[in-house]
Amino acid sequence: MKPFRFLRADEIDARVSTISESGLSLLLYKDARCDMRVLDETLGPENWQREHYECKGNLFCRVGIRCGDEWVWKSDCGSESYTEKEKGEASDSFKRACFNWGIGRELYTAPFIWIPASASDGSPNYKAETDRSGKPSTRTKFRVTHMAVEDGKITALNIESVRPSKTVFVFGNIFPEAGLTCEVCGKPVDSDFANRSMAANGGHIYCSGTCKKRAAV
Repeated sequence: MKPFRFLRADEIDARVSTISESGLSLLLYKDARCDMRVLDETLGPENWQREHYECKGNLFCRVGIRCGDEWVWKSDCGSESYTEKEKGEASDSFKRACFNWGIGRELYTAPFIWIPASASDGSPNYKAETDRSGKPSTRTKFRVTHMAVEDGKITALNIESVRPSKTVFVFGNIFPEAGLTCEVCGKPVDSDFANRSMAANGGHIYCSGTCKKRAAV
């Protein structure tokens, strides 16, 4: 069977795990649509299937893959979501079963992702708020803009906040082969990103909206 590829940065969600006044931690996730896309792409839609069943009060999903003339199955159970119990549990069990097949297993090797409330220059890394109970919270979203994987382990990771748009976490040697850097902060960028930035900014390379604003000052 053809091995499954590693996930791309744009297929990964970065969600808040814990938050305090000093900062927050993030966890990396994939969604069920990502698993279906990788299965279709690698095997073909006709060569895999999924089934859900209940065992001792838990909802399981088993994913079958056609191997020659036989089907091979791997399964796992899911947990409830806070919003839609049945839908969330079904989706989670499917994603976990796909982990058993190796899809996205590299996410388990992610480093501890800690985002301090403020950057070293004092600028905020995200919009800090408080919820109704007075506890720290935020509505700032985060995205993975680069991830490198070697031998099944994450070796480089770059995460940005969406609003404000800025790099808030860097792990490993990001884009070592490109030799291109942001004109303001010096952060390495890959050639595709550099080309988009130059096209949008009159030939200048900025890694984020924050650096673009700093260059205009």
